[in-house]
Amino acid sequence: MKIVLAPMEGVVDHLMRDMLTSIGGFDLCVTEFVRVVEQKLSKKTFLKYCPELKNEGKTPSGVPVRVQLLGQHPQWLAENAQLAIELGSPGIDLNFGCPAKTVNKSRGGAVLLQTPDKLYDIVSEVRSAVPKEQVVTAKIRLGYDDTSLAYENAQALEAAGASEIVIHARTKRDGYKPPAYWDWIAKIKSRIATPIIANGEIWSQADALQCQQQSQCENIMLGRGALALPNLARCIKHNETAMTWADIAQLLIRYSGYEIYGDKGRYYPNRIKQWCGYLKRQYPEAEVLFNDIKRLKQSEDIVAVLHSQI
Repeated sequence: MKIVLAPMEGVVDHLMRDMLTSIGGFDLCVTEFVRVVEQKLSKKTFLKYCPELKNEGKTPSGVPVRVQLLGQHPQWLAENAQLAIELGSPGIDLNFGCPAKTVNKSRGGAVLLQTPDKLYDIVSEVRSAVPKEQVVTAKIRLGYDDTSLAYENAQALEAAGASEIVIHARTKRDGYKPPAYWDWIAKIKSRIATPIIANGEIWSQADALQCQQQSQCENIMLGRGALALPNLARCIKHNETAMTWADIAQLLIRYSGYEIYGDKGRYYPNRIKQWCGYLKRQYPEAEVLFNDIKRLKQSEDIVAVLHSQI
């Protein structure tokens, strides 16, 4: 079984990837999307989104990190894919699943699921631009407003040469509202030979097993579930029990050191509160912690509260 850490814009950056992969269980990470318009991006831009390129494209724990691109222009996506590969990205991922209105308005992300021909053009151009030994993967949803083009989209990606497809088992219209329609992944899987990774609404080991059964996919991608339960990948792979709250508190303190002394220190108060928002799903203590820190603005005050949790 392969478990992939999902790209989550504004949430899973290199610090979070380092933290979660150090716990273990992940085989691959995908970066937050790098937006491509009508230009070739700089090396600096790629290093901003994927500092792991300085470490042979791996987290400090040795887990590969693949650059994800988002855009609508095949030629520019191809040129930027070439650069990402040259910088050390282990393959290229293409975002056709982001549901954000601002992204869709600029013809990026899930809006492209309305035009299978466009998906084909993008993947085909990128596939031709990068070395054959490098994978070109795509992340999609079941559709935009509905599932009417689900098969056609997957078949377009396969015909264009996609190496692997991650399917989030909801449409753009569904957003992140439960349930995830894992059975739809199995339907798509029956129509194509390209390997598929199942994604969406996996919060526990039981969810993972149910997802695998319904989707008929062995490999899965974890997003919000890994933020709510940081050792979820290990729970799924190795039948581990959930981390205790004391373990989580230690993790939060460690993460605080990464954030405060890293390149995004000024965002730390909001970032730690954001993570508490995810942790609340699994840990009642996170609700209490959030209430204790929600009005605090100074990093040192928040860290002091975290130390009191141990």
